[in-house]
Amino acid sequence: MFDKLVVVTRRTRLEELIERFNTRGQAKFYIEHAGGQFEDYEQEHDAYHRALDRLRRDLDLGLPRQLLDRSLVPTYSFETGDLVVTLGQDGLVANTAKYAGVQPIIGVNPDPARYDGILLPFSPAEARKAVERVLEGRAESRAVTLAEAVLNDGQRLLAFNDLFIGAKTHVSARYRIHAGGKAEAQSSSGVLVSTGAGSTGWMSSVFTMAGGVTAFAGGRAGQSLRLDWEDGRLLYAVREPFVSRHSSAAIVAGLLEPGEELVLESLMPSGGVIFSDGMESDFLNFTTGTSARVRAASQHAMLVARAGKAGSGA
Repeated sequence: MFDKLVVVTRRTRLEELIERFNTRGQAKFYIEHAGGQFEDYEQEHDAYHRALDRLRRDLDLGLPRQLLDRSLVPTYSFETGDLVVTLGQDGLVANTAKYAGVQPIIGVNPDPARYDGILLPFSPAEARKAVERVLEGRAESRAVTLAEAVLNDGQRLLAFNDLFIGAKTHVSARYRIHAGGKAEAQSSSGVLVSTGAGSTGWMSSVFTMAGGVTAFAGGRAGQSLRLDWEDGRLLYAVREPFVSRHSSAAIVAGLLEPGEELVLESLMPSGGVIFSDGMESDFLNFTTGTSARVRAASQHAMLVARAGKAGSGA
């Protein structure tokens, strides 16, 4: 089934600092001058590269291997024979999954002492066995629901965690929203649409903010709504809607059941965007004349699970 291993990596914070300041010494001066601990950056860097070196050794299984930096993932063409291994934090899995199609993804935690790794069930020492199980057809995986935004010109963007529809700067987004047979013009900080995997991320912070404000005003704070990764529903919320003579706030949150859509029409002559999973550099323009249909995608992300976890065969 598989004829190539694609190992997705990302630069460490130290490597990004060195790129910014040209030398390790200048990076150290900057961090320490700002009151930071440069040793933390060095330890994180060293742990990551120890994990990468181990993967290079352990994944020598007779298949071609390709190292792929995170920055190249959006332009890489994943093929049906690719088995994907990600080495990084949870965000690397999310950013890879929406481009990898139905190819199984093995999430490896490079530093279990540092990262909780909700999407990273395997340590570097366990990666070889995980790959072998997939190659032998014995692995289990979770079919994670993705969200998609489809524009009226046919452009499409997938999301593992969430979609953001709004303005690219800190100005109000203007649009018309359609949900549940109702429609209204809104002015807000944008609309967030979350999958089950993303319901514990950015979306949970929206619930936290709303609950805190409600409690401060004397009301009763509610709880965050969390969905399973495989749940076919999507959760949406309007961020900071403003009520005026030209904008309303009757549609502020809801669930999209399987097959349902959230439709948004841009009223912004410029600056409107749609991006997913925090990747602002990979976006769709959402300006006047553009409409977006947001729904659960038919495609799922296939995350390889530990043995014994419920899921479909990889």
